[in-house]
Amino acid sequence: MDGAFDVMHYGHMNAFRLGRSLGTYLIVGVNSDASITRCKGPPLMKDSERLTMVEGCKFVDEVVPDCPYIMTAEYLEYIFNTYEVDYVVHGDDPCIVDGKDVYAAAKKRGRYRSIPRTEGVSTTDIVGRMLLMTKDHHFLRRSRGNSVGSAVSVSGMLDGGPEEEDCRRGEDDDSDNEILNEESGYYGRTPLGHQSKFLTTTNLLRLFSAGVKPPEEGMKVVYVDGAWDMFHCGHVEFLKEASKRGDYLIVGIHGDAAVNKRRGGNLPLMNLHERVLSVLGCKYMNDVLIDAPLEITPDMIASLKISEVVHGTESDSSCIENPADRYRYPKEMGILRQIPSPSHFKLMDIIHRIQKKQEEFQKKIERKKKAEREWFENKYQPAINGSHANGVQN
Repeated sequence: MDGAFDVMHYGHMNAFRLGRSLGTYLIVGVNSDASITRCKGPPLMKDSERLTMVEGCKFVDEVVPDCPYIMTAEYLEYIFNTYEVDYVVHGDDPCIVDGKDVYAAAKKRGRYRSIPRTEGVSTTDIVGRMLLMTKDHHFLRRSRGNSVGSAVSVSGMLDGGPEEEDCRRGEDDDSDNEILNEESGYYGRTPLGHQSKFLTTTNLLRLFSAGVKPPEEGMKVVYVDGAWDMFHCGHVEFLKEASKRGDYLIVGIHGDAAVNKRRGGNLPLMNLHERVLSVLGCKYMNDVLIDAPLEITPDMIASLKISEVVHGTESDSSCIENPADRYRYPKEMGILRQIPSPSHFKLMDIIHRIQKKQEEFQKKIERKKKAEREWFENKYQPAINGSHANGVQN
């Protein structure tokens, strides 16, 4: 299987899972920046960033860098001979460049297999959500001491402007108990993650949980928590380091309301289900705690048999908060450790890149959304029309 895997998400992970289910060993080729640029324009993420994401997926056995975007007969022969590949796999949506099928050579040789596309999620959709967070976009911010919101721009949040002051929590500040929008229960606007059309089933959660087992007696259990919004290469590299601290890594994932409370605006970009699938797809975790509490209590530590709680030196949040509040009990118990974050990459790095080319991405999104609608209609409209016809006959 190969691809650009630009702004990689749980839909790509599911494709890897499906691809691997066709055999016993999955090799994933990652297209180079240069080949992507020639065929469809420069990618949003760099080579190293995209490689980190693919290498960090638990459904991937081996990664081949610098793959050409168009799979020629010569390159196909090289792949078959060098890596002993039996089949080339891709989603059932067409991949056309300059009017030609990218996988024509593999299909001609009878060594091509398709997998169903993961419906309800796409890079187009996710980038579209981030496009809503432009420098001209405004959201409501609560004011300290009352529930009245004032309009501020996301640019301030991104650039570390004065609105960071409202993220600071003092010991006497009871603003955590305030709800700006009583109807929705969120502090800013409704999170962009609620725009998701992805349908999360217990079956998919079970499939993504493959390999998850409880810790064995005597294992050192390490706990780390966060939002893990738009699960990215910075997250992957940090979880890799955190996993080295013990034998079993539990990753706590905060709920939408908790993330919105800490970050405000219309975050998180991905809802809780999407973020859970993203972390479950990472090879460095052993289990996840869904809708994890912000405060880590003694009861929680005892129940999960946590030996060490870790947090990094970098965060996606622009808020300046005192971790002593959330980590008070682990600190008192002497099990709290801060470890250096191996990457400075953050969610806002992706958003900044999109903002720099907002108009270009907007046009690209519109084209891709049109193509996706057409693909969906071609796939399902005949069945819908057939059911309507049967209904009329009956």
